[in-house]
Amino acid sequence: MEMEIELETQLNKKECCQTILAIHDVMDILNGKWKISIIACLCHEKMRYSDLLREVKGISGKMLSRDLKELEVNGLIKRTVRDTQPITVEYQITEYGNTLQDVTNVIADWGLAHRKRIMAGL
Repeated sequence: MEMEIELETQLNKKECCQTILAIHDVMDILNGKWKISIIACLCHEKMRYSDLLREVKGISGKMLSRDLKELEVNGLIKRTVRDTQPITVEYQITEYGNTLQDVTNVIADWGLAHRKRIMAGL
């Protein structure tokens, strides 16, 4: 009996370590204040740089450029340059990036519930 408890404890610790490691991996990719907001915007539609700059309130142009490049490097978004006059650049979520839509929806739902809770005085 004691040996079973010890084995179960070891398995729980291993599972916890794997979970924490996976969370660290996600945080390395989605680190920063703006990336989840950018992904959430692009889950709904393709957007130009100026549209994203307007939609993601408070982000600077320099930060948006940096975050877009990092999201593209990680395969979460795609950058398309259109041969128009003037040249147009569009960003869209990739199929892989779209797997984060459930995450952004859960975060948004929690944020709405939290805002209601705070407004109601806890």
